[in-house]
Amino acid sequence: MNATILPASTLPASTLAASTLPDDGAAAHLIAGLRLPGIALASTEGGSVDLSARAGRAIVYIYPWTGRPGVANPADWDHIPGAHGSTPQAEGFRTHHQALRSEGFEVFGISGQSPAHQREFSARLSLRFALLSDAELHFADQLRLPRFETGGAAYLKRLTLIVADGVIVDKVYPVADPAEHAAQLVARLARKQMHGVG
Repeated sequence: MNATILPASTLPASTLAASTLPDDGAAAHLIAGLRLPGIALASTEGGSVDLSARAGRAIVYIYPWTGRPGVANPADWDHIPGAHGSTPQAEGFRTHHQALRSEGFEVFGISGQSPAHQREFSARLSLRFALLSDAELHFADQLRLPRFETGGAAYLKRLTLIVADGVIVDKVYPVADPAEHAAQLVARLARKQMHGVG
């Protein structure tokens, strides 16, 4: 098996249901009050977005990789805890996008994939929100985002940041159920169960 987990993680490199993902502590430093780094990320909606300078509230969901028809998954993808689920997660945010906007939140997705890959994925799924490319992992490095490695490449672990005026107010890590994640956020926001957003 070629998959290895970077030192920030203590998860075993074996098949593990998403619902049993433990909190490995790799996102403990992402605390309320931390400002996002001032890095412009290429957007599927054209141009670039600097989340640190953006006014208003946002859901920033970070995901490892999205598949593409006819393209094989990265090496050992099926054996890496939490690796699968990016497509149903995006579909969930597509379904609940308007509900999140009604709560005052814009949605952004971030991965280390290229802008071209993200544009294809966004068009294929008819997403109504922007995906942002951190292909050089500069944003991830500045925030020390948790990641894993397989096939000689690094991928971001699934994580969601709740942001207001470029500052973290809450986070969700690990994301145990990607397919239901957006619906769970809508429910929590409706019940005012997010720190700093009541």
